[in-house]
Amino acid sequence: MDIREQINSLRKLIEEHNHKYYVLDKPAISDFEYDKLIDELTELESKYPQLFDVNSPTQNVGGQLMNSFESMNHDYPMLSLSNTYSNEELFDFEKRIKKLTDKNIEYVCELKFDGVSISLKYENGVLIRALTRGDGINGDNVIENIKTIKSIPRKIFGNFPNLFEIRGEIFISKSSFLELNLKREKEGKELFSNPRNTASGSIKILDVSEVAERPLDCFLFSLLGNDLPSESHIENLEYAKSWGFNTSSYSKKFSSIEDVIKYIKDLNQVRDTLPFEIDGVVVKVDNINLQNELGNTAKSPRWAIAYKFQAEQANTIVTNIDYQVGRTGAITPVANLKPVKLSGTIIKRASLHNYDQIIKLGVQIGSNVIIEKGGEIIPKVVRVIDSRNDLFSNTFNFIKNCPACGSVLQRKIGDAKHYCLNRYNCGPQIKGAIEHYISRNAMNIDSIGKKTIDLFFDNNLVSNISDLYDLKIDQLLPFKKEGRKWAENIINGINESKKITFDKVLFSLGIRHVGQTMSKKLANCFKNIENLIGADIETLVEMDEIAETTAISIFDFFKEPRNIEIVNKLKYHGIQFEINETKNIQVSSLLSGKKIVVSGVFTDYSREDLKHIIKENGGESLSSISKKTSFVLSGDSMGPSKKEKALSLNIPIIGIDDFLNMIKK
Repeated sequence: MDIREQINSLRKLIEEHNHKYYVLDKPAISDFEYDKLIDELTELESKYPQLFDVNSPTQNVGGQLMNSFESMNHDYPMLSLSNTYSNEELFDFEKRIKKLTDKNIEYVCELKFDGVSISLKYENGVLIRALTRGDGINGDNVIENIKTIKSIPRKIFGNFPNLFEIRGEIFISKSSFLELNLKREKEGKELFSNPRNTASGSIKILDVSEVAERPLDCFLFSLLGNDLPSESHIENLEYAKSWGFNTSSYSKKFSSIEDVIKYIKDLNQVRDTLPFEIDGVVVKVDNINLQNELGNTAKSPRWAIAYKFQAEQANTIVTNIDYQVGRTGAITPVANLKPVKLSGTIIKRASLHNYDQIIKLGVQIGSNVIIEKGGEIIPKVVRVIDSRNDLFSNTFNFIKNCPACGSVLQRKIGDAKHYCLNRYNCGPQIKGAIEHYISRNAMNIDSIGKKTIDLFFDNNLVSNISDLYDLKIDQLLPFKKEGRKWAENIINGINESKKITFDKVLFSLGIRHVGQTMSKKLANCFKNIENLIGADIETLVEMDEIAETTAISIFDFFKEPRNIEIVNKLKYHGIQFEINETKNIQVSSLLSGKKIVVSGVFTDYSREDLKHIIKENGGESLSSISKKTSFVLSGDSMGPSKKEKALSLNIPIIGIDDFLNMIKK
């Protein structure tokens, strides 16, 4: 055996033992024997550096220190799930599906792990990318950190598609978290609050060797791609398991919602005994073709829902009530609490939402209250448990003036919140507007944070979002010792934002009721800011899916002279206030009405290239074959299940040359 074969054989053997130990939980050799294999491989790799492989198991410990993570587009949007907390809502979920299809429905139930989502991409069996959820459209590539997780294979084995994604949840088990904190306690370090936050923070650490010290694990639960081995979601997970992926043994398939509800009930009774944290059960339609048929809303798939377990609660005392001013001027009362531990974190404050909620609950300073984490994230007061604080024995006095600027608060009929309308002179609103403007989903100026905004505002450098573009490096130098690099990063980040597209610019303006989805619709409909500014309420209401309240909000926003002044100043600085139509040009209508599935591997084109060509010529690219498919564009290694289905439905299968000739006509 030559040295290359010897090294490759060792790598394969170690990967097999990693799989047995970390995935199957069935170690076949002792730790001592495993360490000897690692030492032998490490020695050979150091002797023969020309045979180095970045995916070698010896590289799991990490070493490099990164400057940042690259943001990349998800090949498939990484949507969030709709939540439900009751059996009735599960029946409603089924009713909604049955309105959209008359096909037989089977469901898969999966544990909803309390960790952080990740999307892994494999090409020719090798891990090539690992994206965080991000905003669902773009995520950060944290592949070097992910490579330190031993239950995630760098290379897989078996008969797998050439290109696919697999998604899952990174977590830390209860026992590993306890061991981690015991170790930190011995070292005199601050203890971590809970497994979920620790896992989430760990994958965004820039020092890979530090990530390797964290006991991160991962369950994979969703396979995506054009050449999947089965049309059944749960069968695809079985295939993934055979390739070396760590899938959960708790996933089960059922033929009725009644069986799903029984599964959830049984699981809820034993969830505290599981070795990892879960906060619910995910219910999915099993058939992938049906998933594609049902599709998605703007935020979540129609074919899946998350059943959330009752949130953990705690008992504490309200010591005071103060008020926060949001960027829209909304006033939120907040209870200051006697510190109490809840879901692994120490809680000192909880939202009271609005005046009506305070009166409904009967909250007073000194109240003994029950708090919980709403959606397992934001603490809120849910109940008062001492009867002396009822509506008739105490009168709660909500503030009449803005706590920040002193303006008289107003409350519109039908609106639960009080508002400060002094938008252009109220500090928290101005700072909030700038925070929203620079945020990741808006202008993405990540060189500026909340503390920097406070610094700029408090020193009269900015009073609105357009002032950011007047900042100069020399103005910033006095605020930080040897701060030229800091100042340059800020200015570079601000200048980079001039490349942000019109729809995100619209979202960044912070128009009430205008979120990311609505911003895209407005941009596509009106094409430029002038058309939008000139639109009256009637014109806006004629748009699809726009409510009258949203139309009035948009109209009122652009009726305000100070907003027009800010927009004009942003335009002067080069911010994009129109759609770049060149990206959406249709070359021809040669494929108009054609529904095309791209499958296999192509020598001179990526699949994304071909999908783009299809769109340019008026066609529609589909991910799965059905009776509606016009033809399949096939490359090498077309998935056998796809080929079989195309033949059974008499769907034509053509090669790349025939396809290109079709376009050239």
